[in-house]
Amino acid sequence: MNDFQLAKRRATQRLNLPEGRNLPSNHEVEEALQQYLALFHGARLVSDLGRLRAAALEAMRFLARHEPRLVGPVLTGIVTPSSEVQLHICADTPEEIALLFAEHRIPADQGERRLRFGGDRELRVPAYRFVADGVPIEVCVLTHAAARETPLSPVDGRPMQRANQREVESLLAEPNPAT
Repeated sequence: MNDFQLAKRRATQRLNLPEGRNLPSNHEVEEALQQYLALFHGARLVSDLGRLRAAALEAMRFLARHEPRLVGPVLTGIVTPSSEVQLHICADTPEEIALLFAEHRIPADQGERRLRFGGDRELRVPAYRFVADGVPIEVCVLTHAAARETPLSPVDGRPMQRANQREVESLLAEPNPAT
């Protein structure tokens, strides 16, 4: 489950606990997930992560003129079978990206993603979702001004880790990408 708040609510319901009391932090949930995945899915985790990062790099090369940044589980290395590649890109308008996908015959669903920034500010940004070689990819389109400020992580509330194309290439060159 990708939404930690929803996962915690479901866990309290299944355990018949009062909602909202004594819940672990998102960071604690992420650490437990990482330990679980390493223990029960270690070998698969390494291959899945490599496959997802390779797909991310290919998408980043395609979107290179839009300054793509990899974010989320594929960057942090905590992937599950349902993980998707998450990219942040810059564009003057979301329509520019829709046209790019249409020109290359990439069927993409448009929606939006809520990003948090410092000072409790939220910004809803256009997001396109598509599948490339069996890998789900989400591309969030930020204006150039919005892209200068790093969104906050939904896990710990700190600025999100982001990686450019060169950094993703370095991650793929590592001998054991799951560490």
